[in-house]
Amino acid sequence: MNFLFPLLAVLIWSINAVVSKASAGAIDPAAISFYRWLLALITLTPFVLPGLLRNVKEVKKYWWKLLVLGLLGMVLFQSLAYYAAHTVSALFIGILTSLIPLLTVLISLVVLSVVPTVGIAVGGILSLGGLIWLISAGDPGQLLQHGIGHGEAMMLVASAAYALYGVLTKKWSIPLPNWQSLYVQIMFGVLLLLPNFLMTQDVHLNAQNIPLVLFAGIPASIIAPFLWIKGMHHLGANTTSIFMNLSPIFTAIIAVLFLHEQLHSYHLIGGGVTLFGVILAQRLRKPLYASRSVAEKTGAEQ
Repeated sequence: MNFLFPLLAVLIWSINAVVSKASAGAIDPAAISFYRWLLALITLTPFVLPGLLRNVKEVKKYWWKLLVLGLLGMVLFQSLAYYAAHTVSALFIGILTSLIPLLTVLISLVVLSVVPTVGIAVGGILSLGGLIWLISAGDPGQLLQHGIGHGEAMMLVASAAYALYGVLTKKWSIPLPNWQSLYVQIMFGVLLLLPNFLMTQDVHLNAQNIPLVLFAGIPASIIAPFLWIKGMHHLGANTTSIFMNLSPIFTAIIAVLFLHEQLHSYHLIGGGVTLFGVILAQRLRKPLYASRSVAEKTGAEQ
């Protein structure tokens, strides 16, 4: 039953993509971004802060790294998704979010010096083709005339920011328990979001937008990460990451049922090809070329 942990986490995040779209007409992006993480911070404080106070030296030592992670994961990824939701569908948000595993691998090639694989090469090309088909609504020629829209660009940047977040989390390996690290990142996220929140005129809460803030602040920001961490503990990171491929499928079903979004052929074709490319990048692990150490060893044997 351990597979239920990542499955439920992905389901919650998929619902949150639909919540992001629903929030477009109910609350300003700056307001929901700030309220969401402030609520998560307040909820976690009694459980995490006592232990964190015993690790103040570690926080002082790695504070700037935690700040960068907060900027990427809590500010850029989430805020840009809320702004993008004003012009793109929940379906599109779900599909772009599914690119994060592939983008993570591509960034790892540079940041972590990961050896490229056949899956990365083939999957990357397929996903790029699917993405072009999706963004152009099945007419790639129009991209040459009109270019990419602001919402689409923001979602691409958001997905890339979260992919970099995952890579840097692995590279830095900050010696803090997961929840304490997340708590400090959220704290920095709230501080970084505060100026934009204060400059926004309409930040009031009402009966229409409070449920959206509550869902984003607790299930999407606390429960889903908890389930995801449990999944990685029981199944391993590689197996757990595969469940993220279900995100666009869940999002599409929920968006069609509750937001009455139209599912077009270019969603199925572009999204399907993109998702297939991501799966290939995850599954085909044969190196694209032999690393230098392997090549030297082979030469020495000859």
